[in-house]
Amino acid sequence: MDQRLVLMHQAMLADRPRLDAYDKALAASVRGGVVADVGAGTLALSLLALRNGASRVYAVEADPATAELAGEIAERNGLRGRLTVVRGDARTVELPERADVVVSEMMGNLGPEEQMMDVLGAFNAANLAPGGRTVPHRLATRLAAVQFDGEGWGLWNGDFYGYTLDAVQDAAEPAAQLHFFQRPPTLLSRPATVADQRPGGASRLDAGRSLTITRPGRLHAVVGYFTATLAKGITLSNLPSYPGCNWAVWVWPLRHTPVEAGDMLRIRLVPPPDVRDVGRWRMECGLRKGR
Repeated sequence: MDQRLVLMHQAMLADRPRLDAYDKALAASVRGGVVADVGAGTLALSLLALRNGASRVYAVEADPATAELAGEIAERNGLRGRLTVVRGDARTVELPERADVVVSEMMGNLGPEEQMMDVLGAFNAANLAPGGRTVPHRLATRLAAVQFDGEGWGLWNGDFYGYTLDAVQDAAEPAAQLHFFQRPPTLLSRPATVADQRPGGASRLDAGRSLTITRPGRLHAVVGYFTATLAKGITLSNLPSYPGCNWAVWVWPLRHTPVEAGDMLRIRLVPPPDVRDVGRWRMECGLRKGR
């Protein structure tokens, strides 16, 4: 098996807030019956579904090596008859029976780049029972203007123990980065939602938006992040960052620019032909001073 996949699953399994959020959402959603886990990987969500009362679970996994490993996990846990691994593309899979709950965790760092809601829309059309529930049932992508707190792009601010490192800005390309925040950044604007997706709904990206600066500060970057609504009152987001989070935040660095309340940052998010390549998403922007 590709060791990069092993390390990826290692990071996901160590993300306790992620697992706790899904555990609570499944506890609120599963009422016996059948659960389908789409993009099942190493079966974390399948096992949580069983823990929360599912009578049967179908674990759908497209990657052959991962599906084989998932089958071994199910076998070693004595789950034959209760958990069935289904190898195949979830968009074309047809289960032997309809699922009462469909659960998935295919959020990218921005949210939509793994196309989870498109996949779930196709899967649910063929496999979700009438009145069935989907976890998560909403995925929003938001952008915000930020000032870093002495880390990441904010290091190049000309104040390093009385010295300046701002020359590094000339060497750093203005391109997408992924960053794990060690300290919460200062939000200089209210977040703007650029995508709000549901299974089977339109996946349109509202790419062109304006961010109004709400407080004075030094503009370092625009960050992009997701918020998934798993169940009523239960959400999961990668901003603010939390210890053990396996999702980095998408960051588009800007020249360090003093801003005041009322300034307007006009932005346009441009996905690449392969939307899964989050590092190649681009952003066009311009700042208009309020006065």
